Amino acid sequence: MTTDPADKPRNETEHERLDRQFVELLQGFRVAVTGVQVLFAFLLIVPFSTHFEKVEGPGTTLFYIALFGAAFASICFIAPVFHHRILFRLGQKPLLIRRANMFGIIGALALMASMTASTTLIVQAVSREAGWTILTAVILLLLCAYVWFVQPYLTRLKASRPKRPKRPRAS
Repeated sequence: MTTDPADKPRNETEHERLDRQFVELLQGFRVAVTGVQVLFAFLLIVPFSTHFEKVEGPGTTLFYIALFGAAFASICFIAPVFHHRILFRLGQKPLLIRRANMFGIIGALALMASMTASTTLIVQAVSREAGWTILTAVILLLLCAYVWFVQPYLTRLKASRPKRPKRPRAS
């Protein structure tokens, strides 16, 4: 029989808990920011490629969404580090954690837009068929939305419901 982790509270002070939560947030950001940096770097060099002048209309719009989404995601994922540096030793750790969480969610939305737009732009350039382009955008948006937001939200709802005692099975 396994024990519910909620039934075994951590033996940590409030200060230790806040430190742990902040470190966990920053660790998650390290993963996200690496992907954002690679995407952003790629998008920064795209206009200098030989065939970029062929991108027009919706392709240009997709490029700008991808570029600014990656820039905005970078800003959001990096912001908590500078907040921490500026507010260092002022007793603002709970505020820093709330802000870092908010920046992480907003950054993920920007990254979702950037990834979807850049991948859709590439599919548009390769296939030239509107159907594949639209299908790519829809699939990526739905996949990111579900995996990054809907699934954890559903888990959060389930975890916040009062637990019903288990009924003994009839033998």
